[in-house]
Amino acid sequence: MKNPAKIPKKIYEEELFRLQAELVNFQEWVRLEGKRVVILFEGRDAAGKGSTIKRFTQYLNPRQATIVALPAPTERERTEWYYQRYVHHLPPAGEIRFFDRSWYNRAGVEKVMGFCTPDEYRRFLHQTPIFERLLIEDGIILRKYWFSISDAEQERRFKSRLDDPMRRWKFSPMDVESITRWEDYSKAKDEMLVHTSTPESPWHIVEADCKRRARLNTIHHFLSSIDYYRADPPLLSLPKRPKAIGYQRPPRDLNNYVPEYADTLMKIPGL
Repeated sequence: MKNPAKIPKKIYEEELFRLQAELVNFQEWVRLEGKRVVILFEGRDAAGKGSTIKRFTQYLNPRQATIVALPAPTERERTEWYYQRYVHHLPPAGEIRFFDRSWYNRAGVEKVMGFCTPDEYRRFLHQTPIFERLLIEDGIILRKYWFSISDAEQERRFKSRLDDPMRRWKFSPMDVESITRWEDYSKAKDEMLVHTSTPESPWHIVEADCKRRARLNTIHHFLSSIDYYRADPPLLSLPKRPKAIGYQRPPRDLNNYVPEYADTLMKIPGL
């Protein structure tokens, strides 16, 4: 795919805010109708899944819109039914779950790195369409997004992480392996799509070399894929504050206040 033109920041921010306002309305619809929504974000390392999830959730009520990013399974979890720990995080009525990686770990890193057996992998490819069909038949709204980037763009992002002390934690030994095993991951992704992109639960590929485009495209596609109505929350008004009837605030010296560090900044020359 030819590199698309970069979206100007002003246009990007205005449209992102409009879409985020729609997401707030969508969440109210989910709450009122008692819907259950699951969105899976998968893809290459450094493809921008996490930053897209942040834009999805930025203005949502965190009590009803939760990000699920599970660590490696424990020894106990490895003995359970594979989907069991993910089922535990499925939403109740009125809530949304954003999976930053999901049960599809088995189709990617576990397959490529040898963390599962060939039999476990084949069983996953067979069972996953059945598992997802059961979720959908039970009323869960399921959407699956695969974030795709070029090898050159992935390497550029990895280098920027290594040079940035605030983001260096995002570069792991697994990321190093993803560079040396690029073709293995590509083959695993292709096989996963063949077996798990079904009519009732298709994969949606997000071209993610441009982060701004990827975020706008994903949020817009998600909202346009669901038939929801405008569900504004009820309007509230502030009551008149009653007059004080004798309460006196305790002396300040009885409490421990956080020191005024911010005041010291005002004394710095040039500020």
